[in-house]
Amino acid sequence: MFGVGLSELAVIAFVAVLVFGPDRLPVLAKQAGAWVRTARKFAMNARDELRQELGPEYADLELRDLDPRTIVRKHIIEAMNEAGEDDEELDELEQRRSRRKQRPLDDGEVPPYDREAT
Repeated sequence: MFGVGLSELAVIAFVAVLVFGPDRLPVLAKQAGAWVRTARKFAMNARDELRQELGPEYADLELRDLDPRTIVRKHIIEAMNEAGEDDEELDELEQRRSRRKQRPLDDGEVPPYDREAT
């Protein structure tokens, strides 16, 4: 979640035992757990209050949706998808136009020749 692996957690635990001692460590862990629960409860209450104030059209709002990086990423992806659809439509239009210009040659008909092209 925070980019901390198993080895980093082991080092943190070892340093905590050295600094605080094995007798105070359970009490500190209990306090840290209580603080995390309180912070989580505060965040959930803030989210619920925000949803309530914004109304039913924002009932599915998540706090991470308000992160500027997420908003920019979402708009860039939408723009790229729209551009891809536009490119496909242009390709189809150009293929239809080129098919209209081309026709099979009649028997004995000489293909067009451009002297300046060669």
